[in-house]
Amino acid sequence: MTATDRPSNATTDDEALAELGYKPELKRTLGNFHTFAAGISYISILTGTFQLFYFGISNGGPAYWWSWPMVFAGQLMVALSFCELAARYPVAGSVYNWSKRLGGPHVGWLAGWMMTCATVVSLSAVALAYQLTLPQISSTFQFVGDGSGTTDAAANAVLLGSALIVFTTLVNAFGVKLMARINSAGVFIELVAAIVLIFLFAAHFHRGPAVVMDTQGHGAGQSLGYFGAFLTASLASAYVMYGFDTASSLGEESLNPARNAPRAILRALIASFVIGGLILLFALMAVPDLNAKQLSVDGLQYVVLSTLGPDVGQAVLWCVVIAITVCALSVHTAGVRLAFAMARDNNLPGGPAMARVNRRTQTPILPTVIIGLLAIAILVVNINQPQIFSVVTSIAIIMIYVAYLLVTSPMLVQRLRGNWHGAGPGRFSLGRLGLPVNLLAVLWGIAMSVNLMWPRAAVYNASGPQHWYLRWGAVLFVGAVALGGFTYYWFVQRHRTGVLAEHQAAPAKAA
Repeated sequence: MTATDRPSNATTDDEALAELGYKPELKRTLGNFHTFAAGISYISILTGTFQLFYFGISNGGPAYWWSWPMVFAGQLMVALSFCELAARYPVAGSVYNWSKRLGGPHVGWLAGWMMTCATVVSLSAVALAYQLTLPQISSTFQFVGDGSGTTDAAANAVLLGSALIVFTTLVNAFGVKLMARINSAGVFIELVAAIVLIFLFAAHFHRGPAVVMDTQGHGAGQSLGYFGAFLTASLASAYVMYGFDTASSLGEESLNPARNAPRAILRALIASFVIGGLILLFALMAVPDLNAKQLSVDGLQYVVLSTLGPDVGQAVLWCVVIAITVCALSVHTAGVRLAFAMARDNNLPGGPAMARVNRRTQTPILPTVIIGLLAIAILVVNINQPQIFSVVTSIAIIMIYVAYLLVTSPMLVQRLRGNWHGAGPGRFSLGRLGLPVNLLAVLWGIAMSVNLMWPRAAVYNASGPQHWYLRWGAVLFVGAVALGGFTYYWFVQRHRTGVLAEHQAAPAKAA
């Protein structure tokens, strides 16, 4: 697309990009629904609820449902803070660039590093969700053993997940336009299926909404009682409502992103909260037997099949497969934009090659392939680990919450110093509410990071022999990633950092 071919609003968008020192290189083709679809597909209502319902119900009983509005309220504070930043800086690799702008290059690098690692692990975690759904549709998809062996499910999950990651790699390599079309179509199907599922559950109620007060005796005998069990079960909700910043991470490929990205962020989060909350509530009201063992093993898949019957149930599960597919696609896309943003600052090894944009597809291909290979490698390393689902998912989400904190914390410092300035008239702004919202976002991020990393056997050593290094696995892994990565940056990479010449904005525009 030449300068004369650009939409009328592209000049303003490109000037905002030049303020950060970059010239526009990615093709602006994405409209309002595309940016909304990117955010909501990353959250992915059906993927998250179907992948993690079993965890919430098995650790907190039906009353775990209250963690859904709790997590939404906390994440809404983060999202509102991000909306102000998205209106001010709608740029690729949003979390990285925002933290760099607010906290300086060192904080920015650490946030970008944590988010990049989290994205790779998240892609692996999402791909694992195929195993929770496809074998429920047909035993044909259980390629490894018959599913009864100790490691059959884990090994088969790696096989199915790897196939999905190969698909997302190929789609992203062909460019953002193909990705957006597939993603938008998938999101449309997911939203329709989710709404239909709500009505189907509503037609099969066995009990009233008071079911969400039933703890099923969880927490008895524990030092914190049900509160401790609830905090563990709440991770099922915390694992779902994140990734809304993806709507802004595609800012350099979107039309009028300064206005559209904040709206897309809020719409994605609110729609996910409402639809997901109703699915969980109505599932609890519709399941024939709340004490069925399958409820804590197969989760919502069991609810669908036992309530709606095999024919309708399998149709719903196929929609879940579509949701998982576009979720993985969106996660991969966000990771590529983040890697590209860091690489053009020469903040990753092989920066010039990683930041190179293919002329034909107008997308960075090398980071697309590398992220895909790393995600598959994580699966292969854990091929015979029955606890792969909870451990991989937990580690990914912890790093994302920490990365979010590295944005909201320096943003709060800038506000307290009086240095924060919004995007200007007509753009999203919290006004006087900015400071309390930002403060709540930081407090929430700290609280949930601690809750996520707490060394619980239920999360990190649920089966098999108990080992201290498994319980403390999240703390050790996240600490090693943060400390090891920052040590490399401090002694090696920071001496090379700076916008690469081929990606710099023209001097006149930058001024």
